[in-house]
Amino acid sequence: MSVAAREVLDLRSPFLLEDALAAGLTSRMFRTKRFQRVFKGVYVAAEVPLDVATRTKAALLLHPSDAHASHTSAARLLGIPVPDESFVHVTVRRPEQRNYRPGLKPHVREGGSDVVVVQGVRVSAPIQLFVELASTLPLVDAVVAIDAMLKLELVTLAQLWDHCDRLQGQRHSRSARRVLTYAREEVDSPMETRLRMLLVLAGLPEPRVAFKIVDDGGVVLRRLDLSYPHVRLIVEYDGRQHIERIRQWNADLDRREEFDRGDWRIVVVTSTGIYKEPDRTIRRVREALRSRGVSVRGTSDAWRAHFPTR
Repeated sequence: MSVAAREVLDLRSPFLLEDALAAGLTSRMFRTKRFQRVFKGVYVAAEVPLDVATRTKAALLLHPSDAHASHTSAARLLGIPVPDESFVHVTVRRPEQRNYRPGLKPHVREGGSDVVVVQGVRVSAPIQLFVELASTLPLVDAVVAIDAMLKLELVTLAQLWDHCDRLQGQRHSRSARRVLTYAREEVDSPMETRLRMLLVLAGLPEPRVAFKIVDDGGVVLRRLDLSYPHVRLIVEYDGRQHIERIRQWNADLDRREEFDRGDWRIVVVTSTGIYKEPDRTIRRVREALRSRGVSVRGTSDAWRAHFPTR
């Protein structure tokens, strides 16, 4: 490979095959292990990981310069948890600009888009992304994503509600409002969102998010992820399978014993209680609420459509 070719192309960033050939590379080179194909007609050096940024940059090379990554592709680049997908979402201005090659999912936004640049990639701006995710993801996944956007301070709840007001009567207005009804600020993790959604969709009272126990001087002593403070009941997601430090686990046990002494009750839920035994989790929380004097007449089966057991 000539020095000139190296100067023209950054081989560690996706490039078009036609540009590589014009720069002096030969088609034979692309039949070796020196390069890998990202999409038809788009390559990158073999040692470069095909992560979301690389695949998205490659996808955008196949579209006009004002195209941008959208939907879950934009979400991943912004650090928002969304379901894994094998294709890249790209949004263009006109229908004829869509590229339907394998691995690409094109969209059209004829009125133009609000974009930001992340990792050198044009992506949907957060408020626009909110509508994209709310209108395409399943309900619980969408709420997980929007809770994360709020936690990352990409947007505020007030900004999203203002946007929904402007959307009224337009396409996707209804789905955006439905998702936003469940979104909450200060949620620490996707699993906490899933646990809260399981309880709410089952017809149980919604637990408080990020309730703070303070002393007489207003100093925060404890922050409870999910709780019913009026009856001193905590519902806690425990991802201890991810805790590698025994000291942290012991500290959690000490904290729980402290709550027990303070007449708080804790219902601990693990991933099994969400993915494999959601019905048992609902029963446990319902009975805990009843034991604390909360009247829970019955539950709804609405959760079943959103929490299929694995």
